[in-house]
Amino acid sequence: MSEPDIAVRVRGVAKSFGKTRILNDITIDFARGEVHALVGENGAGKSSVGKIIGGYYSADEGTVEIFGEPVTRFTPHDALGRGIAMIHQELQLVPELTVCQNVFLGKESNRASFLARGDRARFEELERTCGFSLNPDAKVATLRIAERQKVEIMRAIAREAQIIIMDEPTSSLTEDEADRLHALIGRLKEQGVTVIYVSHFLEHILANCDRVTVMRDGRVIRTDPTAGETKQSLVDSMLGEAAEISWPELPPRPLPSVAPVAEMRDVSTDTGLSGISLEVRPGEIVGLIGLVGAGRTELGRAMFGADPITSGHYAIEGVRQERLSTHRAVENGVALVPEDRRKQGLVLTQTTRPNISLATLSEISRMGFTQPRKERRRAQAIIDHFGIVPNRVDGDVAFYSGGNQQKVLLAKWAVARPKLLILDEPSRGVDIGARRRIHEFVVEMAASGIGVVLISSELEEVIALSHRGYLMSEGRIFGEVDTRGLTVEAALNRIFAQQGGEHMLAPQQQEAAQ
Repeated sequence: MSEPDIAVRVRGVAKSFGKTRILNDITIDFARGEVHALVGENGAGKSSVGKIIGGYYSADEGTVEIFGEPVTRFTPHDALGRGIAMIHQELQLVPELTVCQNVFLGKESNRASFLARGDRARFEELERTCGFSLNPDAKVATLRIAERQKVEIMRAIAREAQIIIMDEPTSSLTEDEADRLHALIGRLKEQGVTVIYVSHFLEHILANCDRVTVMRDGRVIRTDPTAGETKQSLVDSMLGEAAEISWPELPPRPLPSVAPVAEMRDVSTDTGLSGISLEVRPGEIVGLIGLVGAGRTELGRAMFGADPITSGHYAIEGVRQERLSTHRAVENGVALVPEDRRKQGLVLTQTTRPNISLATLSEISRMGFTQPRKERRRAQAIIDHFGIVPNRVDGDVAFYSGGNQQKVLLAKWAVARPKLLILDEPSRGVDIGARRRIHEFVVEMAASGIGVVLISSELEEVIALSHRGYLMSEGRIFGEVDTRGLTVEAALNRIFAQQGGEHMLAPQQQEAAQ
């Protein structure tokens, strides 16, 4: 590859946080006009490489060249000036500003940093390019995670960057939305833009990337064209062993005669739920099957007392819940792992130990004071059980990889031993190794007699890990299904038929779904 073809050259880069080494001797070339994937388990260092190129981290050792020029003391502002934009896995938006204001933040037409009339026209043109159907006047604080992710993507495109780093860009998108993003990436590639694509969706990488760099334990294992790769070959390189891609075996499904741990009858909320009726039995994994916007997250929040129920009947272990709050829900044995772990699940100013203890302080306290030795022993045991890295009770959670942050959040509820566990996108932004451990955790919880409600945008995941499921669309449950033998295609056909049939699968796909 000749010198002019290199957009980014990384040579011998190393990075540490305190005593923890996160990158070792990273050497990669990213070519002009290519889509180059970085894959690896969470904690492998792929996001950290992106942040060094994007100016968010500075390298302790080694060099970085952008279009042949060395960069030093790099900041995100410097990176933007050199034509580099980054789409973060943990979204970097201003909640109280509108979609349009966030998209053009720092790039407003008006010198006083106010949007001018021309910016609305710029937004409309950008919307035609991206096809995301976002309301430019909506406050970002009111948007779902998937919609916020679209705003991040639009903001990067609006900067007309020549190098775009995409960190898990499809983690909250539906397959249809992901397809539109990949078509957009293809157009950017034709214009000579370099896309550095960090993702745990191996199918997306194989279908849309030119080359792939596999990382493990902060090191580069290899870089090769995706044309010669398979999902299995990538997994083997990521884990350093031949590893079968499989789902854990579910525990036996409880009999219908078993009394439900949670029951809803004709429940409605101000958040868009209407006429919801469902049951969850002890030891049962119940999946909520639907697309983004179907109301799955809202249903989980209502069951946890985060959103008030305006009408209908909700009972936990047969006791009707009136004016349920999150505090009372926890007291009644209900737990929620939210879809946004950083903003809603973890306390990033605290270390691993207090994050794990947060929901069960009474168990490690005496006369209002925590017992440090007991707390540390319990925290270390659950850290070992989940394989959290780094293996330290006082690790700085804010700097953990996404997968290890998610494990800490799951560990908090594992020690709480709830009666009902609601998991909203438990494997979002998580690599294949951490995902496997999370799947095992879901099965462990059910096997111990806990009722589990599973929400996932990956229909294959929610179908494979559920005993049965409820089909959702537009805030309603419109069907109950036995997930044994259910295919993703069949589920999508039922969902699209409920929405009016405009997106029904092709005839050959329908045959495969039968």
